[in-house]
Amino acid sequence: MHIEKIKSPEDLKKLTMPELTELAGELRELIIERVAVNGGHLASNLGVIDLTIALHYVFNSPVDKIIWDVGHQSYAHKLLTGRLEGFPTIRQHEGISGFPKITESPHDAFGTGHSSTSISAALGIAEARDRKKEHFKVIPVIGDGALTAGLAFEGLNHAGHLKKDIIVILNDNEMSISPNVGALSAYLRRILMGDIYTKIKKETKSFLERIPSVGESVLKIAQKAEETVKGFIVPGILFEELGFQYVGPVDGHRIDMMIETFKRFKDFPGPVLIHTITKKGKGYEPAEKSPGIFHGIGPFDIETGEVRSSGKKSYSEIFGYFLVRLAKDDPRIVAITAAMTEGTGLGEFVNNFPKRFYDVGIAEPHAVTFAAGLATQGLKPVVAIYSTFLQRSYDEIIHDVCLQNLSVVFAIDRAGIVGEDGPTHNGAFDLSYLRHIPNLIVMAPKDGNELGQMLKTVLSHDGPSAIRYPRGSVTNGQEAAEINTIPLGKAEIMREGKDILIIAIGSAVLPAVAAADMIEKMGVSACVVNARFVKPLDIDLISQLARETKIILTVEENTVSGGFGSAVMEELNKAGVDGLKIKMLGIPDRFIEQGTQSILRKKLGLDAEGIAKEALALAGK
Repeated sequence: MHIEKIKSPEDLKKLTMPELTELAGELRELIIERVAVNGGHLASNLGVIDLTIALHYVFNSPVDKIIWDVGHQSYAHKLLTGRLEGFPTIRQHEGISGFPKITESPHDAFGTGHSSTSISAALGIAEARDRKKEHFKVIPVIGDGALTAGLAFEGLNHAGHLKKDIIVILNDNEMSISPNVGALSAYLRRILMGDIYTKIKKETKSFLERIPSVGESVLKIAQKAEETVKGFIVPGILFEELGFQYVGPVDGHRIDMMIETFKRFKDFPGPVLIHTITKKGKGYEPAEKSPGIFHGIGPFDIETGEVRSSGKKSYSEIFGYFLVRLAKDDPRIVAITAAMTEGTGLGEFVNNFPKRFYDVGIAEPHAVTFAAGLATQGLKPVVAIYSTFLQRSYDEIIHDVCLQNLSVVFAIDRAGIVGEDGPTHNGAFDLSYLRHIPNLIVMAPKDGNELGQMLKTVLSHDGPSAIRYPRGSVTNGQEAAEINTIPLGKAEIMREGKDILIIAIGSAVLPAVAAADMIEKMGVSACVVNARFVKPLDIDLISQLARETKIILTVEENTVSGGFGSAVMEELNKAGVDGLKIKMLGIPDRFIEQGTQSILRKKLGLDAEGIAKEALALAGK
């Protein structure tokens, strides 16, 4: 196999063109086999294999800096840069990351995991290069989906203004995670009609030249018409107006054609954008047919493409199920997501209410402010976004929603430990960055049914609210016959006890109950409270129980810095409850590595055994 001989990109340059094509096939086979076992991002990686080979053939990594936007398509890059031996461990605990990581390899020029950062980062690297009078190329690779984010255009705008030597590779596969939406996507499709414009211009000129006498006014009209047509269909006019030399489109599966193009424009002065056309899932039929499903996927059967399922519904699916039920009775309810329709469980909502659903593309800040606008007119927008992606719209949550006390519901998926995607995706901070915002209600369910109850509660509330729930399968019920509301700010006692008070929130509640059962056998009686609300906190109940036990353990799947435990301590202090022994258990003040949820929870002491151990130590046992 050719791949076994490649220890660095330099070895790649020794291969002939037919051998490079064979190498692409080997890479596809390797990636399919590994993702089938480990899970991971498949369709995006299969689509850029030929492009990756061409980039590493022409450019000189790690001297030249290749930056993979999002980074979920970097598997072939890793295999070509000396990580073949470690590839079986990809996305596993203490294995190699599923995303570029600067501490993992010098070939990973910039750490990524969230969308649309590559151009801004590349411009910063290029500016530093020039200030230090160094000489190397900077090549951000960004997908057409990532170009729906404003950050990408901020980078393009600044790069064109500074006229820096960077080479942007636009990987156009017509999809981000969900199918691309918006005017930009339509524009890129029109770029493919560039040859139509050239033909029209040539034939029009030929026609006018054959007319014996053409008046000046006719020529002006023709010139103006030409510019109008050009603005619609000429290749890359948008990018050229931003100061880039546009090149393409280029077939992203023709290695020879890309190598020729990259070589030709490698030393072009100023910013260049090379537009490549690729197919997501290339080379594996199930992924080509269903690129959305095979974007991020669990272990699957290679022959059939069927995913190995636990048979249980996920929190995302249960959220979607309850939202559809509630929306049937309330026409004001609309749903919004940012390029994550299936990921956030909104597929059934789209099927039932296509005209009440909005996918805004990878544009989380816009999603929030768009929802705020809808809310001013009496609608009930539900914004479904992953915890780590919602971070990108922090100012909009404060300024556009909460300051104006608008009835927007934030459905925060993938909160807490996410697992194999690692630190870029672990939702460790949302309780901390939300709970201090005035007017905002913050809740977290212990199970699937409570998620439905919370959703109905906040949709009946006049004002902003947030519900955060974890990745993974629901527990303790899935589809309640009746959806009841929950009294605002009211917790529930899950288990009576007198020696220690365990106050838990969200996904930590059921492990806390299990921990209480464990320590009961060791002579320690624990009262367990499901807080349900981080804000407003049920301080009446909590302070009463705190005065009785004097020993408190708070448990949350969020950073302890400014999180749920901090909220409990603050409110107890305000209530004048003193003489307490308190321990906050949660995610420590560091970024949490990749690994399965069970491994990471055990390591962090957030499983039943870990909670029991902390409770016993706190109780002096």
